Amino acid sequence: MLRVGVLVSGGGTNLQAILDAEKSGVIRHAKVVYVLSNNASAYALTRAASAGIANECISPSSFETREDFHRALLAAIEREQLDLIVLAGYLVKLPDEMIQRYRGRIMNIHPSLIPSFCGKGAYGLKVHEQALSRGVKVTGATVHLVDEGLDEGPILLQKPDDTPETLQRRVMEEAEWVLLPRAIEDYARAAAEREDKA
Repeated sequence: MLRVGVLVSGGGTNLQAILDAEKSGVIRHAKVVYVLSNNASAYALTRAASAGIANECISPSSFETREDFHRALLAAIEREQLDLIVLAGYLVKLPDEMIQRYRGRIMNIHPSLIPSFCGKGAYGLKVHEQALSRGVKVTGATVHLVDEGLDEGPILLQKPDDTPETLQRRVMEEAEWVLLPRAIEDYARAAAEREDKA
C-alpha cells in the first residue's frame, strides 16, 4: 500500500475527493496517511483530523528564513516516509532539494489545461477568471508531475478528454438542462410581474 501525503493550503475539497475515492474503492493501492498545510486555519486540516489522518501546519511565516522553513518541510516529509506527495491546492513553491529528492513522486492538480493559464500567480479562482476573460471555449484540469518549474512537469492526465458524444452529454446535463428550466421560470416570473402591474 502506497503511503500518500497531501499538501494543501485551503479548504481541502480535492483532499476530500481523494478520501472519498479511497472509501468507494476507486483508490485501492494507496492510502492518505498525512496531511500538511502552510495555513493553520485551512479546513483541510479539520477534514484530515475527522478522518483520523495525521496532520500538521508548517507555515513559512513561523520561520525566520525561507531556508529554515524548507528544512522543516523536508524533515516532516521524510519523517512520514511517504511514497507519493500530492499537491492539492498547495500554494507554496517546493524547495528544489525536495523536488530532487522526490523526483517522479510529487504530483499536482492544476485547474486548467496546461500549458494554458499556469505558472506564477495562476491558482484557484484566478485561473478561471483568466480563462473567461480570454474567452476560451474549452477548459479543464491537469494532473502533472512536479519539477523545478511552476506547472511545467510532465502531464499525467487532463480532462476534458471528450468525444463528441461525451461532450454533448455533459453540455446537456450541466448546461442545457439547467439553463432552459431557469429561463422558462425567469420568463414566466417576469410575465406574471408585468401582469400584476397592468
